[in-house]
Amino acid sequence: MKHPRSQTCAMILLLAFSAIAADWRQFRGPGGLGTSDEKDLPTEWSDQKNLVWSVKLPGAGTSCPITVGDRIFLTCYTGYAQEVKEPGKMEDLQRHLLCLDRKTGKTFWAKEYEPDLPEHKYQGEGAYHGYSSSTPASDGERLYVFFGKSGVYCYDLEGKQLWKQSVGTKIHGAWGSASSPLLYKGLLIVNASIESGSLVALDKLTGKEVWKTPGINSAWDTPVLVTVGSKDVEVVVSMENRLRAYDPDTGKELWNADGIHRYICPSVVAHDGIVYAIGGGHTSLAVKAGGHGDVTATHTLWREKTGANVSSPIYLDGNLYWTSDGGTVNCQDATTGKFVYTERLTPNSGGMWASPVLADGKLYYVSQRNGTYVVAAKPKFELLAHNTFQDDKSRTNASIAVSNGQLLLRTDQALYCIGKK
Repeated sequence: MKHPRSQTCAMILLLAFSAIAADWRQFRGPGGLGTSDEKDLPTEWSDQKNLVWSVKLPGAGTSCPITVGDRIFLTCYTGYAQEVKEPGKMEDLQRHLLCLDRKTGKTFWAKEYEPDLPEHKYQGEGAYHGYSSSTPASDGERLYVFFGKSGVYCYDLEGKQLWKQSVGTKIHGAWGSASSPLLYKGLLIVNASIESGSLVALDKLTGKEVWKTPGINSAWDTPVLVTVGSKDVEVVVSMENRLRAYDPDTGKELWNADGIHRYICPSVVAHDGIVYAIGGGHTSLAVKAGGHGDVTATHTLWREKTGANVSSPIYLDGNLYWTSDGGTVNCQDATTGKFVYTERLTPNSGGMWASPVLADGKLYYVSQRNGTYVVAAKPKFELLAHNTFQDDKSRTNASIAVSNGQLLLRTDQALYCIGKK
């Protein structure tokens, strides 16, 4: 007999995922898995082809755009750390929250923030992302924005601030903060590994802390909700040395397993109760969710010595797809961990920190400095297109958002709407 809580949780997740199918309301879209069911999406684009509109942004950032109905929400930063040679003064740092018209890119409203200083010191490319890296999240009525030690903000969709809450005041000296908030039932779950070494759940209506679980170390990834058949919903976080699952209602640890033996940036993905994690440039692994305590010996399905340092994986039809930092894309058998292919995109594909997106039979891989590569979503490598904007040579570390038959791609310079008009 199914546990009543299990049935309730499964129904909540089903309704949540179906309700946001037309929108892209969180990091990596519905379920945080980086996949979309939308069809007839563009393969090729340029400054003249399949560009619906573009809008110049106030400043840099690696947070991803999200969509709620006729609106786009996005963050960026200005005043400091825009250029390696001339970073400026930290006291001039400002953060920005933008609400844009989904159809035209025009600004509905904008907010500016004076950060709680000191922030981490800008030291070049490694710290280039950490002042505006967390992707906002929305339940369709409210907007949630995380700015590290400066706190978590909640707004209505018209830009009225409803509450603000701190989840810790610590900083990382080199890389700043990066994880994005996760909505679950009436909670907003935040990986505050950097700010307080904890996983924190806030009441999404009031901002009051509901639970706080310590022991989250060296983790820049966004938590992911995982269901295991008829079992309870779990929230899974990959962190240095361990993969851990918690009860999202209480924050109580459910199970843990041997993980990536290095700091973590990639978020996990899950399919049919199996959690897939990559990281460190040296490890990928699969662990069966469920169980209690240390399940390393009983639930680890495979472990390989190749992984990605920053970018998160995609699951599709029994395979994992992901890119290493240097521009090599991989297809990995999800059952065995063995590699189906490993291919260099182009000789100058460059670094890749953005997580790929799967839609319409295509995988979209965004390069930091050399545009977007479109690869066929199948276990045989086929490069379909390589797309760039000639007038934009700025860095790109943000994943694409899929919305209403179009792609939303942000760089440090601009936000682009790509597809049919």
